[in-house]
Amino acid sequence: MEQQAIWALIIFLLTYALIISEKIHRTVLAMAGAALMVMFGILDQESAVHHIDFNTLGLLIGMMIIVNTTAKTGLFTYIGIWTAKLAKGNPITLMGLLALITAIGSAFLDNVTTIILMVPVAFSITRRLRVKAFPYLFSMILATNIGGTATLIGDPPNIMIGSAVKELTFVAFMENLAPVAMIILVVILPLGILIFRKELKKGFAHQQSLMEIRLEGLITEKKLLIKCLIALGLTLLGFFLHQYLHLETATIALAGAFLLLLLTGEHVMEQAFRSVEWPTIFFFVGLFVLVGGLVETGIITRVAEEVMRLTGGDPLTTSMLILWLSALASAFIDNIPLVATMIPMIQDMGGMGIQNLEPLWWSLALGACLGGNGTLIGASANLIAAGMSAKEGEPISFLKYMKYGLPLMIVTIIISSLYVYLRYFM
Repeated sequence: MEQQAIWALIIFLLTYALIISEKIHRTVLAMAGAALMVMFGILDQESAVHHIDFNTLGLLIGMMIIVNTTAKTGLFTYIGIWTAKLAKGNPITLMGLLALITAIGSAFLDNVTTIILMVPVAFSITRRLRVKAFPYLFSMILATNIGGTATLIGDPPNIMIGSAVKELTFVAFMENLAPVAMIILVVILPLGILIFRKELKKGFAHQQSLMEIRLEGLITEKKLLIKCLIALGLTLLGFFLHQYLHLETATIALAGAFLLLLLTGEHVMEQAFRSVEWPTIFFFVGLFVLVGGLVETGIITRVAEEVMRLTGGDPLTTSMLILWLSALASAFIDNIPLVATMIPMIQDMGGMGIQNLEPLWWSLALGACLGGNGTLIGASANLIAAGMSAKEGEPISFLKYMKYGLPLMIVTIIISSLYVYLRYFM
């Protein structure tokens, strides 16, 4: 391995080790690691900037502005109390119901937007029940990544695969991935309730007080709410139609955010920009550059090529290796460069004796999307939820999340393995 690749790997592993130790803030570490990639000549400034996914950043900033402005109206408290009443105040039923709503939302929106919308709802409820928000947030993170797996537009890896393989339509994704996503959700939600049952039971003491809260008066700024709903509605409509409008999701999110600011005035604008989770945004910047160093030096490509060589061209073995490799890798590195590397390699396998590539594509989608549940840094939605939780005074540590996330992620990949085998190779 050439010297630059060795330095890139050392910087990457050292940065991740320090992030896991949590001795220093992860944003500082990610940006420092990114700076080292440039200083050591692994990336020049131009290529470092090239690896930053500004579509992701623009989407995050736009949705943070819209959602945080909407939160001021009391809408999320209203939704939280309405959901609680639907669940009769039962904290266990409530956890499952919130996760289900999150999964459905993530299937038809991107999972980042869904988690930004749902986290304030979780906090409005857990404060009333006087329980920790982590069990609810954790179940919603799992649900958003599982729900996002089900459709073409639910998660970036699916969008990339659908774009590269034209015959894999929106309907094809639904037919092939929605059934396994539903099965996984049905298995994972009860497991989550089982894991956190002691914490959830504490909420029963305040169940009645939650039911006694009246919905009237919870919406505090009705005029602002109307403006927020107009901006949010147009933004969500834009997400549904973005492939027909030929606009990126970031353009739509930022347009929606600035439409809202135009409708609300300068005083709201200043508060809106202060509410953006800037540490999370800069963590993403650092992370993109760190992974970019591995891409530029060919490390990701070499690993992927070696794994492909080991399969010997057998479709079943190849599918399983792609599924497990992409899942384990996506738990620790961003799945976007991983999928970008795997797509041309799978396409090349069409000329190497594998006649039907579809099982390989579905394996890649399942592994890349579900693998994100393994750690706190495995998917964008996880990091956004953690950033919002820290701002509410309940930080989520890397190790605490991984303690629950990694075993449950492995369960989802075992289910996916059985599904791929039974559906495509029996």
